[in-house]
Amino acid sequence: MRKALRWLLALTVFIGTLSTAGAATAAQSEPDIKDRLLAIPGMSLVQEKPYPGYRYFVLNFTQPVDHRHPSKGTFQQRITVLHKDTSRPTVFYTGGYNVSTTPSRREPTQIVDGNQVSLEYRFFTPSRPAPADWSKLDIWQAASDQHRVYQALKPIYSANWLATGGSKGGMTATYFERFYPSDMDGVVAYVAPNDVVNKEDSAYDRFFAGVGTKECRDRLNAVQREALVRREPLEKRYAQYAADNGYTFDTIGGLDKAYEAVVLDYVWGFWQYSLLKDCGTIPADAATATDDAIWDSVDAISGFSAYTDQGLETYTPYYYQAGTQLGAPTIHFPYIEKKLIRYGYQPPRNFVPRSIPMRFQPDAMRDVDTWVRQHARHMLFVYGENDPWGSERFRLGAGSRDSYVFTAPGMNHGANVAGLVPDQKALATARILEWAGVAPAAVKADPSAARPLARHDARLDVRDVEREPALRP
Repeated sequence: MRKALRWLLALTVFIGTLSTAGAATAAQSEPDIKDRLLAIPGMSLVQEKPYPGYRYFVLNFTQPVDHRHPSKGTFQQRITVLHKDTSRPTVFYTGGYNVSTTPSRREPTQIVDGNQVSLEYRFFTPSRPAPADWSKLDIWQAASDQHRVYQALKPIYSANWLATGGSKGGMTATYFERFYPSDMDGVVAYVAPNDVVNKEDSAYDRFFAGVGTKECRDRLNAVQREALVRREPLEKRYAQYAADNGYTFDTIGGLDKAYEAVVLDYVWGFWQYSLLKDCGTIPADAATATDDAIWDSVDAISGFSAYTDQGLETYTPYYYQAGTQLGAPTIHFPYIEKKLIRYGYQPPRNFVPRSIPMRFQPDAMRDVDTWVRQHARHMLFVYGENDPWGSERFRLGAGSRDSYVFTAPGMNHGANVAGLVPDQKALATARILEWAGVAPAAVKADPSAARPLARHDARLDVRDVEREPALRP
C-alpha cells in the first residue's frame, strides 16, 4: 500500500512538473506584444507607459501622403495601443484631431472589455507630412489611413473590431465605414454632425429658439448682446490681453473680427459644453453687470484666445476640412440689432492662412449621407438633446440594417450610451456587445440584461466633453 502511495505521489509530482514546464515553454514561445507590434513594417516605438492591467504603447506608423500614389512620399502617423489581450475585441478610436498619449479608454472599450487603438488624424501635428500638400487632407485619405492601420494590426488582434469616435471623431468613424465597409464589425459614432447641404442651416436657428428654458436663453442672449454693446471698452481690454500674451490676429484679419467671432460663439459654446443647470453661472442682468462679469463669462465659455493666430494654428486642419468638405454652420441672431454685428458668422476660409488654397466640394457630405441611409449596417449614432451639433445629424433610411439613432435627454456634446433612457441604453449596450462578438448568453436572451463587461476605472474611462477652446465639433 505504501509503495502504491509513493508511486502515485511521484507520478503527481512528475505530471505537475511537466505541466509547469509546458506552460513556461508556451509562454516563452509566444512573442511579447511589443515585439509583435514592432515587427509590423513601418511601425516604430515612441514610448511605452505603464498602466495596471494593460500595456500601453505610443507608436509611429509610416503612411503614404497620397494613398492613390503611395510612392509619392510618406509621413509618420501617431498611434496609441491600449493592449489588454489579443483574444479580446478591439475598438478603433479617433477623435478627429490630435491623439492623446495618456492612457484612456473610450466607452465602447469599457463595454466590451477590449483593446483600444487610437489614431491621430492626418495633418494634426506631429502627424503632418513635410512639406504639407493640403490637397491630400480629405475624408477618403483619412479613411485610408485607418484602413492601413487596421490591415496592419488585424493579424495580431484577430477578434472583432469596432470603430468609434466623438464629434469630428464620430464623423471620421462614419466616413471610414462608408469607404471601407468590410473592415469593422460595428460603428459607435457619438454626436457626429452631418452637414449635407452647407448653405441650408435653418435647423440650427430652430434649435436655438427652443433649447433649454426661456429664462436661460434670455440670459445667454442678453450677455452676448451686451458684449457687442460694450465692444469699445472690452476690445481695449482684449488688445491688452493679446499684448500680454503675445497673441496676433493676422489669419482672421484683425482684433475686431476676432472679438466678434468669440462673442458670437458664446451661446453655441454654452449649450455645446454646459448643461441647463449651469445657467445659474450666467449673469442674471447683463445690462447692469460689470465689464469684468461680461468678459469673464464670455472668456469662460468661448475663450478669447480662440481666434488668435496662436489659437487657430493647432486647428488649421479642421478649418481646412470644414471649408473644403465637411461644411460649417451659419446661424442668425434675431435678438441682436444688425448695427451691432459687423461680420456675422465667419466662414472657415477666414480661419485658415491665405497661403493654403481651399475649394469647397459640395458632393462629399451628400455622398456619405446617402450611403448611411441606404447601406448602414451595425451602426449606432448617439446625440445629446441640448447639443447644437445634433441639429444636423445622421439619419437612417430604408436600406439600413441593425442600426440606430438615439438621443440622450438633457445631454450636451458629451452625450454617451450611459446617458440614454434605460431601454435604449440596454439595447445599445447589447448591440455593441453582439457586434464585438462578446455578448453573454444572458444578454442574447434578454438585451435588458446588458451591462459593460469591464468595471469603471476613474482614471482610464474618460466621460467628460472633449473641450476645445472654440466652436469646433
